[in-house]
Amino acid sequence: MTALLLISDTHHPSRGAAHSGGLPGPVWDAVDAADVVVHAGDWCSVELLDRVAGRAARLLACWGNNDGDDVRARLPETARERIDGVRVAVTHETGPKQGRERRALAAHPDTDLLVFGHSHIPWDSVADGLRLLNPGSPTDRRRMPTHTWMTLTLHDGRIDDVVLHHL
Repeated sequence: MTALLLISDTHHPSRGAAHSGGLPGPVWDAVDAADVVVHAGDWCSVELLDRVAGRAARLLACWGNNDGDDVRARLPETARERIDGVRVAVTHETGPKQGRERRALAAHPDTDLLVFGHSHIPWDSVADGLRLLNPGSPTDRRRMPTHTWMTLTLHDGRIDDVVLHHL
């Protein structure tokens, strides 16, 4: 069984500066507890990327539309990895919510779990076997009532125990 932490849209330092090390304490605790940290872009600083990469047991991450050349030089637009039998992809943008599942299926045909960001709005849906998850943002809640992130487990090709956390 593999424990994952999903985060996105940390926007450091503009949004994460109020938190020790760029993320809220409970999120750092989740980084420490996870087997894999998945970040769906908009880091906005290579410093936070270095902190998370240095602390995470394993990192699967991509860049977002607000990331500069320094972050883009180190991360792909879409990262893919098979984890505990689950084909995982992480990308920043999937477009508007209308038609999202259809676009995701077309863009990621060999994927079981697609993690994305950009909207800062949590999302959890399934389309023809593809699970789509957006953890929201732990540092910039925008129109949401709370800051959010997700945890889940992967085991023998299954996605289990998806939890949306609020701060």
